[in-house]
Amino acid sequence: MAQGKRIRAAYEGIDREKGYTLDEAVSLIKGAAKTKFDETIEIALNLGVDPRHADQNVRGACVLPNGTGKNVRVAVFARDAKAEEAKEAGADIVGAEDLMQSIQQGEMPFERVIATPDMMPVVGRLGKVLGPRGLMPNPKLGTVTANVAEAVKAAKGGQVQFRAEKTGIVHAGVGKASFSEEAIKQNIMSFFDAITKAKPAGAKGTYIKRVAVSTTMGPGVKLDVASLSGND
Repeated sequence: MAQGKRIRAAYEGIDREKGYTLDEAVSLIKGAAKTKFDETIEIALNLGVDPRHADQNVRGACVLPNGTGKNVRVAVFARDAKAEEAKEAGADIVGAEDLMQSIQQGEMPFERVIATPDMMPVVGRLGKVLGPRGLMPNPKLGTVTANVAEAVKAAKGGQVQFRAEKTGIVHAGVGKASFSEEAIKQNIMSFFDAITKAKPAGAKGTYIKRVAVSTTMGPGVKLDVASLSGND
């Protein structure tokens, strides 16, 4: 009952049909974050794409200017000098065949996997394990690269990856409720801009149909897409 009352209270003053400006929306969701933990600020975009067609895939990565507020643990597949570079850059786990074996045994204390190109034959054997979890390194996301130090720093510094689901929805965490309103707005605009730039060649009609933001436990607030585009 307490949770039901909290949700009803959170929705008070929010018009679920209205498209709010970014300033209004961020103020509303921060005000609705009443839990004891630091809730994640989440964004969801409904796109006019059908990801089942190769020319309508939306996928990429974006570095948020104010970070995500999360400590991302990074595993790197690399050898020799590249392995040392990864360690110096702050990678949590670095290895080769030994790391592959640990993952095969179910040990996965990380949220991001990076690999040098020469390690992909080894990493490829983990496709059925890493793939379903969205952890498979990919050149398009900058996670298959010779510059492992840069990739590790990006992952640790607030990079978020995105990919349109089968329904054409893209969602991501873009900060924490404890962030200042300005920091949240900057992160949201960076993510929105990244999605805009990732528009696939096959997209027809309206590309970004709907945008909503919320906190982990809070109500969704609809954003006025036109006002977002005007913030560029």
